[in-house]
Amino acid sequence: MKDWCVFSTTDMQTWAEHPVPLKITDFSWAKSGDAYAGHVAERNGKYYWYISTNWSGIGVAVSDKPEGPFKDALGKPLLTNDDCFASTHSWACIDPAIFIDDDGQPWIFWGNGQCYYAKLKDNMVEVDGAIKQINFESFEFTEAPWIHKRKDKYYLTYATGFPEKIAYAMADSVEGPYVYKGILNEIAGNSNTNHQAIVDLKGKSYFIYHNGGIQTDGGSFSRSICIDKLEYNDDGTIKPIVMTTKGVSK
Repeated sequence: MKDWCVFSTTDMQTWAEHPVPLKITDFSWAKSGDAYAGHVAERNGKYYWYISTNWSGIGVAVSDKPEGPFKDALGKPLLTNDDCFASTHSWACIDPAIFIDDDGQPWIFWGNGQCYYAKLKDNMVEVDGAIKQINFESFEFTEAPWIHKRKDKYYLTYATGFPEKIAYAMADSVEGPYVYKGILNEIAGNSNTNHQAIVDLKGKSYFIYHNGGIQTDGGSFSRSICIDKLEYNDDGTIKPIVMTTKGVSK
C-alpha cells in the first residue's frame, strides 16, 4: 500500500469513508515507499498516527482531528532498526502499538521476530529512557503486538507462527511478567498474516483483524477488515474469537 485510510462509525453498522489523510510520500525519509501497519492515539487534544514503512523505520504524524489531514511530526523516524538491538533482518522495526496507562504514561510496543517496548515522553514524539524486550515462557512472537487493559489486568495480543494466529498473554503490570494464555484467533482463511486490534465501544468489546475473504482472486495480500465480538471469562481470560462472515450486530 502507498497510503493509509480512515473509516468511522458510531454503531458498528454504518460506516463513513473519509478522504485519504496520510500517504507514505508525506514522510520524506521513508525510502521504502511502503505504507505498513499503523496505530492512532489521542493525547491532549491531538491525534498521533504511528506508522511503519517496512525497512525505513517507524514514524509519527500528528493532526487536530482523527480524520486528518496528518503531517509528519518529526521529519525523521521515531525508531529504526538500530533500536531493534536483538534483530538483524531489515523489517524488524514495524507494527507500532500505543498504550496509555491509567496514570497517563504512554508506551510504544513494536517489532517483528522480537517484541520491543519503551516509554514515550508526554509530547508523544520522543522515546523516554531505555528500549526493552518482552520475553516469557511459550512466547513465540512474529509481529503485531497490541496492549490493552481491563480492570487490573494487562493483555498483550500478538501474531504468532506463520501462517499467523493471534495469541495472548496477561500480566499485572504493563512491563510484565506476562503469562501465556493461548491462541485467541486461528488462521484467518487465506491470509498468511493477521494483525489485530481490541477496542471498546458503548460497553462492548470488539476484536478487529483481517482475512482475504472479499477479493478471492487477490491471494493472501488482498486483506479484508473483519470485526467480531470479544468476550471475557469470569477469571479475566478471553474467550476464543468466533470468526464470522457477517461481523457484529448492535
